[in-house]
Amino acid sequence: MSKILGIDLGTTNSCMAVMDAGQTVVLTNAEGNKTTPSVVALTKDMDRLVGEAAKRQMVTNPKGTVSSIKRKMGTREKTELNGREYLPQEISAMILQKLRMDAEQALGEKITEAVITVPAYFDDAQRQATKDAGKIAGLDVKRIINEPTAAALAYGLENNYGEKVMVFDLGGGTFDVSIIEIGDGVIEVLSTCGDNQLGGDDFNRVIAEEIFSVFKKEERIDLSKDQIAKNRVFEAAEKAKIELSSAERTEINLPFITMHKGEPLHLNQMLTRSRFEQLVNPLIERLAHPVLDALKQAELTASQLNKVILVGGSTRMPCVIRKVKELTRIEPNRSLNPDECVAVGAAIQGAKLTGNQLVLSGFDVLLMDVTPLTLSIETVGGISTPLIERNTTIPCSKTQIFTTAANFQTSVEINVLQGERHFARDNKSLGKFSLKGIKRAMRGVPQIEVTFDIDANGIVNVSAKDLGTGKHQEIVITNSSSLTDDEIQRAMNEAKLFEEQDKKEKEKITFKNECEILVNQIQSRMHEDKNIDKELKKELKNRISDLEKSIRKTKFEKITDQEFEALKLKREELQRCSERL
Repeated sequence: MSKILGIDLGTTNSCMAVMDAGQTVVLTNAEGNKTTPSVVALTKDMDRLVGEAAKRQMVTNPKGTVSSIKRKMGTREKTELNGREYLPQEISAMILQKLRMDAEQALGEKITEAVITVPAYFDDAQRQATKDAGKIAGLDVKRIINEPTAAALAYGLENNYGEKVMVFDLGGGTFDVSIIEIGDGVIEVLSTCGDNQLGGDDFNRVIAEEIFSVFKKEERIDLSKDQIAKNRVFEAAEKAKIELSSAERTEINLPFITMHKGEPLHLNQMLTRSRFEQLVNPLIERLAHPVLDALKQAELTASQLNKVILVGGSTRMPCVIRKVKELTRIEPNRSLNPDECVAVGAAIQGAKLTGNQLVLSGFDVLLMDVTPLTLSIETVGGISTPLIERNTTIPCSKTQIFTTAANFQTSVEINVLQGERHFARDNKSLGKFSLKGIKRAMRGVPQIEVTFDIDANGIVNVSAKDLGTGKHQEIVITNSSSLTDDEIQRAMNEAKLFEEQDKKEKEKITFKNECEILVNQIQSRMHEDKNIDKELKKELKNRISDLEKSIRKTKFEKITDQEFEALKLKREELQRCSERL
């Protein structure tokens, strides 16, 4: 049975893991790293780059590069890359496709299934968009699970005693807090809260704005108006933030940042940790509400917590750690690798879905997650009437009887809402549908049964039935931000095309490496063996020279199949000739 890939599709970086022989393994990508930058680029030659290669050229190709696309998931906001427009699902699919291909290379087997994590506070549209991205990337997404829950799953395998744990997850783009109870082989999510617009990117932005401000005061030039200079500053801001997690000060040095009156200007600034913490204090204060709200929803006080687990690279900042201690009066537990634990938890969930018994640390783990937001329908007066309250354990189903608001009404419109506000206008509409054919009667007489089902991925199904006539209508909520079947198919075809291109590119690189190895082996043999026939030696030298010359002359990025076959033939002829040595 093929393995199910666990994927942490992050705002800044992504990570992947599998369960192998009862052990979780964090996989390295093609570049040999355990995390992959969530960056995609399209070059002027329309070559697609994903990960480290895309991040390296971000400064020089700002119009063709996109990062932090996760923040746009669940919308139809398009990103333009060198003249082509892409939806967030399509960009995310490119990242997922690279992860899948790198996993296949690392494991030596085909990967078709995955468990993908999302922020706990992702709504229905964002979860559906993540599933769409997986489908485009050639993955059957078996489950969408919350990131803090995945981290708790990774933690719980080594801690099978009863605990109430807060998972504090501050990543590159999102912030989640979940209260989880671990014990007797069950991991139960008691509550979850968060902020989808708070993460490491915001801390980077604050540093960048400080750099822009200081430079403008010194040089009277606004670097934020120059896209290349702006990208360099944001890249330096991220490095400065990371350095200030372990150092008291950092030097930001960007030579030749811009030109003024024909002369180059250089940027050199010093940023101290105390100044950084002063600048980001408003962001730090925003961490408090989700923490306190999650405790309130779980009906717990901070003193009843056994542990606080830090997840996400941004939790390495000392000011974040101090704020957590201030809010909980607990020294945070940092036993998990904050960059890898979410992918590990996803891999564990994937192993369970294969049907295999997962017996680690002496027990089978049962995962009980919750829905992050209240689900309601709109009733008379624009009121939002809840059916499923936030933090209800999923999967779940709830049915409620409603009636008509006017005499002889023969149809009703069901407006499905998500959010915590009392009025429909203040919540997010997930979708609308009509139930027609209701038996004519005075208002209040018809009985309309509305049922909400939430599956294990947190995706909503809604149905309505007139109990008098038996008329029935149902929909799977597919928010307007979701892709149509045609859009998904088009994106899948494009992804497949690029996958073939990637395979051809890898074949070319492998070919050149193999040629170099073959030539070195032959030259070494000729150097060591002085008794080689002179004619054979001459022929080998000529063939080596011909092959090397042909490779130097060839532009591999534009090579035709016919030209590539000709090069392969020359290598084969050299190989056969070398066998006479």
